[in-house]
Amino acid sequence: MRLWSCLARLVDEVQASELDLIAAGVLAGDRTWIGRAITLVESRKNSDFDQANALLETLLPHSGSSFRVGITGAPGVGKSTFIDELGTRLTESGHRVAVLAVDPSSTISGGSILGDKTRMDRLSANQSAFIRPSPASGLLGGVAKNTRETIIVLEAAGFDVVLVETVGVGQSEALVAEMVDFFLVLLLAGAGDDLQGIKKGVLEIADLLAVNKSDGENELRARQAARDYQSATELLNPTNPNWNPPVMTCSGLTGQGVEAIWQKVTDYRNLMTETGDWDSRRSGQQVRWMWSLVEDRLIHRLRDNPEIAETIETLEKSVISGSLTPLVAANSILRAFGEID
Repeated sequence: MRLWSCLARLVDEVQASELDLIAAGVLAGDRTWIGRAITLVESRKNSDFDQANALLETLLPHSGSSFRVGITGAPGVGKSTFIDELGTRLTESGHRVAVLAVDPSSTISGGSILGDKTRMDRLSANQSAFIRPSPASGLLGGVAKNTRETIIVLEAAGFDVVLVETVGVGQSEALVAEMVDFFLVLLLAGAGDDLQGIKKGVLEIADLLAVNKSDGENELRARQAARDYQSATELLNPTNPNWNPPVMTCSGLTGQGVEAIWQKVTDYRNLMTETGDWDSRRSGQQVRWMWSLVEDRLIHRLRDNPEIAETIETLEKSVISGSLTPLVAANSILRAFGEID
């Protein structure tokens, strides 16, 4: 018994020492340790759960000072090219930029397809930038399960601008908007998504709309599309009474309009800081994150309990066979969970 106790204590000491190294590496801005830290917080293994929590508790006091910008748009709108241009300009002006590119997931391994990173040639080789493709894992809105936690790691590493690029499948982009300070939606001219965009509710949560690929023969069409979107947004209630979302044109390929867009983003931050809305929005996000963690921990505890896991397996088979309704099965799981001390 004493031997097992000694071994357990030794394992705990080794894990604590490793966590100290990871935390120190992240705070020092070391890219290798940053990658290891993100891998840990994204891990689905039960054995990594407590370690990830301990790491986040260490890093949390060093986070929160970055400007978090969500960027979304339908596939093919040019998000990666736009981010490559914007991020390069930001690093040239002295910023440290982290890009969290939430990629579509492989249906085989569940891992990120990594397509976005390959299209950010300049940022990929930029020492003032860090790109982390993360698998969306089929979650709504193209948001990785641990996006918030990953942002904490990136901020603790000293990145003052965090760009969160989503899959842009239009399922639930509101999830992204709840994690960032500013939400930018990229659009295309002549894509037939004017009314569709309104139906998805994307226009209602956008802080800025930008019609991308406004270059060459497409420039006039982009300007017309921007006017149409501007008319559409005037019929909607803005997310903040102090800010009317502007509609602009840009080209990630040529860089046209990118600087002007970032100036608008900066204007927004200054205005929100002056009115107190900045702190209010961040506080609301913290509360929503808290409840998200509560849900995550409860599900983790539920599935990690061997007795309940056995019950779940039995109930799933009953639901599949049709001998039990999902409602009755769900209530049975909750009752079993409530009996756990």
